[in-house]
Amino acid sequence: MTPEELSARLARGDPTAILDVRDRDEFEAWRVDGPAVTATQIPAIRFTQAEIRGTVSELAAGFEDAPSPVVVVCAEGRSSAHVAELLSEAGVPAENLETGMDGWARVYRARELPVGTADATVLQYDRPSSGCLAYLVVAGDEAVVVDPLRAFAGRYVEDARERGAEVVAAVDTHVHADHVSGVSAVAERTGATVVLPAGATDRGLDFDARLVADGETISVGDAELVAVHAPGHTTEMTAFRLGDLLFAGDSLFLESVARPDLEDGDEGAPDAARRLHATLTERYGEFTDDTRVAPAHYGPRTVPDESGAYVAELGALRDRLGALSMDEAAFVSFVCSDMPPRPANYERIIETNLGRDSLSDEEAFEVELGPNNCAATSEA
Repeated sequence: MTPEELSARLARGDPTAILDVRDRDEFEAWRVDGPAVTATQIPAIRFTQAEIRGTVSELAAGFEDAPSPVVVVCAEGRSSAHVAELLSEAGVPAENLETGMDGWARVYRARELPVGTADATVLQYDRPSSGCLAYLVVAGDEAVVVDPLRAFAGRYVEDARERGAEVVAAVDTHVHADHVSGVSAVAERTGATVVLPAGATDRGLDFDARLVADGETISVGDAELVAVHAPGHTTEMTAFRLGDLLFAGDSLFLESVARPDLEDGDEGAPDAARRLHATLTERYGEFTDDTRVAPAHYGPRTVPDESGAYVAELGALRDRLGALSMDEAAFVSFVCSDMPPRPANYERIIETNLGRDSLSDEEAFEVELGPNNCAATSEA
C-alpha cells in the first residue's frame, strides 16, 4: 500500500488496523493515527524470533478480527515488508506501507474551501503525518500562501500557476515551533514578499520581511487579508481574516486551544495563557458565530467536516469547547495543567524560522518529523 493510498483510506474514514513494527519509543513519539485507526505496536524482532521458532501464527492470531488488510509500518518500509509477508502466509491479509513513515511524512493533500464573502479561491493543504495545515489564496492572477511548509514550497507555486496566478506573498501567522517554515523558500522561487507579524522582531527575527501589525492588510488580486493580532500561543501570533474565513494560525483549533509555553517556557506560560484568554474571549468575541475558523493544525482524533476540510464555524466551537466559556483563572489553570510533550526539536526549529540557524533540505525534513503538539490539550 502506498502512503497516498493509506491517506485516501483514512480520509474516507475506513476502519484501519495499523501494525507498527518499530521500537516502542518511536511508536509512542509518532505514529500513523486517526479517528478510524486501531494501532498496535509489536517490534519486528518478535516476528523474526517467531519465524525461527515456527510460532508466527500465535502473533497473527491477534489480528484475526482486525479490519482487512492489516497495514504494517516501519521507518522506511523494509522490515515491515517482511512482517507483512509473514502475516499473509499465516492467513491474515496484510500489506506493507511502502517507504514507511518516511513516505508517510511526504503525503500532502489539498482541498478547496468555500470562501463565501470573499472573491477568491482558497486551498487548504493537509499533512496527515503531522496535522499541519497551510493555505493558498488565489484572487485573479495573484496568490498568497499562509503558513507554508518548506518541504512543500514548490507545491504552492505549482498550484498557483495551474490557476493562472503567481504567488506575491508568503505569510506566517507566527514563528512556528513544530515545522520549518516555507516562507523564504517560496520567496526564493517566486520573488514573493515574505510577510510576518510585527512582533517577530522582538523574538529575534534575523532576515528581511514585511512586518504587519493589527488591522493592516495584505492584498491579493481584488481581495484582502486583514491582520488580527491574536497573542497567547506566542506574543506575535496574528490571525488573518479573508471575508468570513479566519486563518487562525495556532490560536484556536477545532478540538482545543493553543498551548502557551513554547516561547517563554513553563515560567511564562501563565501570562501567555492570560493573553490567549483575552484573544479568544475579547478579540474573537468581536466576530459573529458564522465566522469560519481555519486553523494551522489539527489533532490525530480531529474529525473533518463532510467535505473533508478542517474548518468549523466559531459559534460551533463556542458550543463545543468548554475552555471558551471559562473565566480567566479557570482557563489559565486548565491550559497549563496537562500539556503534551513539546514538539520534537522545537528550539532548533524556532531558531531556523527566525533565520538564526540554517538547515539543509534533508535536515529540515528530519527535524520536523512527528506530531505538531501545538495544542494545550487534546480536548478543550
